[in-house]
Formats: sequence, C-alpha cells, structure tokens
Amino acid sequence: MLGMTALAACGSGGKDGADAKTVTLVTHDSFSVSKSVRAAFEKESGYQLKVLPGGDAGKAVNQAILSKGNPQGDVFFGIDNTLLSRGLKEGIFSPYRAKGLDSVPAALQLDKGEHRVTPLDYGDTCVNYDRAYFAKHKIAPPKTFDDLVKPAYKNLLVTENSATSSPGLAFQLATVAKYGAEGWQGYWKKLRANGVEVVDGWEQAYNERFSGSAAAKGKGDKPLVVSYASSPPSEVLGTKPAPKEAPTGIATGTCFRQIEFGGLLKDAPNEKGGKALLDFLLSKKFQEDVPLQMYVNPARKDAKVPALFTKYGTTIDKPETLAPETITKNREQWIKQWSSLVLK
Repeated sequence: MLGMTALAACGSGGKDGADAKTVTLVTHDSFSVSKSVRAAFEKESGYQLKVLPGGDAGKAVNQAILSKGNPQGDVFFGIDNTLLSRGLKEGIFSPYRAKGLDSVPAALQLDKGEHRVTPLDYGDTCVNYDRAYFAKHKIAPPKTFDDLVKPAYKNLLVTENSATSSPGLAFQLATVAKYGAEGWQGYWKKLRANGVEVVDGWEQAYNERFSGSAAAKGKGDKPLVVSYASSPPSEVLGTKPAPKEAPTGIATGTCFRQIEFGGLLKDAPNEKGGKALLDFLLSKKFQEDVPLQMYVNPARKDAKVPALFTKYGTTIDKPETLAPETITKNREQWIKQWSSLVLK
C-alpha cells in the first residue's frame, strides 16, 4: 500500500458502544512511532490513536489472552514467531488481510492462508557487547554461544526471562536450535554456572543492567546483554560528531530470527478503526519509520531503510531458526525446563 486510506470517523465495529473516534493499539513497552507519522495517521483516518503498552512482549501477549472476549483495545502489535502459535490457538485475533501485504516477502507471512496476523517487522535477537568494557579489560568480546560459557565471560551476561520476555525466549530457542533438544539444557547449566543474570524483560536488561546502554548512564554493570542485531544504531542516534562505529557490538554467532506481527483483536470495540490501523502499520509511511523508532527491519521489501541504520546495524546472514510447528509443539515444555534449570 502506497498510502493510508482515509476513513470517516463514524460508526463502530464493536458491540459495547466504544468511542468510534478512537482506535486503541495494545502493545509492548518498546513500541514507538514518530509524532509526525502518528499525526499523519490521525489526520488521514479521522481516528485518535491510543497506545496501551503492557510490559514486555511476553507479558502483553499473556494479558491479551486473559482478556479474550473483552479485549483492551482494537489491534495488538508485538506477537512474534516464538509466541504466535499460542495467540492463534487461543483465538484472540479476527482475520483481516491488510492493504500492502503483497509487498511483504512470503517467508515472513507465517499465517498466509488465514491472515489472522500481519507481519510488520523482523529482527535478530543477539548478544550485544559493550566495546569500551572489553577494550579497557583487554578481553576479546565473545562471538559465539560457546564463548559465553568460558571463564573470561563469567558474571558478564544479563538475559531476559524466557517465560515473560520475547527476546528471552528467542535466546533460549536459539540455544535449542544450536545444541538440539538433547543438548540445550546442558548448555544452560554451564551458562548458569558461569553467572548469567536473568531479569523480567528487555527494558530492564538493556536500559538498566547493560553497561553499554546510554539509558543506563553508566550504572549498568553487565557488558553483555541479550538484545538485537539492530540495537547499536540506537546508541549512535543524535551523537555528534558521528562515530566511526557504534559503542556496542554484536556477537554474530548468538542470533535468532524473530518476526513480529500485528492483528485485529477479536471482539474489538472499534473493528473498523482497527482495520484502518492495521493498514497504517503496513503502510510505507509507518514501515519506513520503524527502523529508527524500534530498531528492527520493516516487513515491506519496498520500504527504505535509513543510512544510519544500515551503517551501524549488523546484518546476520545465518541466524538460528526453528520451524514454527517445532516451537508450537515444545515451547511450554521447554520454558518449564528452562525455568527449573535457571531460576531455581
């Protein structure tokens, strides 16, 4: 879709008499959109956009499931391929084929037949490292999963809880893909023995515990964190003069591909507005806003990516992956096993 469809702000697709002039996006705490793009949607569609963040992606998905039948809003943004099957099984979405879907590669369309969700962005979950820390201590930064369990990196890594965090679960799934169903638990025993720290979600891990995060203002003491291959550009944005490289780097042998989706919530109070919002989220205007707002790649193949993003970001050629049906079959069991190993 090359532009958003203007809709009259009248009528509601819901049954509860909700304000038809407002459309509500239920999402995670990391959702961000520039003021100008948000204003463009509101002007062209006639709807006021209300954003309702609900913690990390895992928590937000759990809340959407718990509120099934009486959703908190009209559209959910932020369910990814690690959690997708759960949302689909619980039936929290209504089918809708968003405008512009023809511009999204088939490999990202994991619900292509039914269109209960729309792919909106993708990224690679990877271990990020603080360049200054490793330079100061004259230690080579880790590159692979095997490196992370070496004595040189003891007590340096913080990751997110697999049960409550999307990147945390992605990191666990990456170890399953790397070491197999029989070997990943042994790897986590080694990681635990090497002092890995676990926190609830990405915001806490990256913006509070990670020493390389500008948001932590030097208070973080973990030079390794599970984040994204596209996180380094966020540390450069607004820096003058622009550095030759980002202050954070990527351990390229620790990555897992995530695809993030949005969907029209079943029984949405404003179904018509929800459809307009989904069209907006897949429009080039929003898609080209995504890289420097949420530091992930746009789903549309015709969306332009800023030079800052490409210069300081890292392209992962061979991320770890798992088939969605494999995740569906084993996810809950793997999370329980992980929790008993790491959180005890």
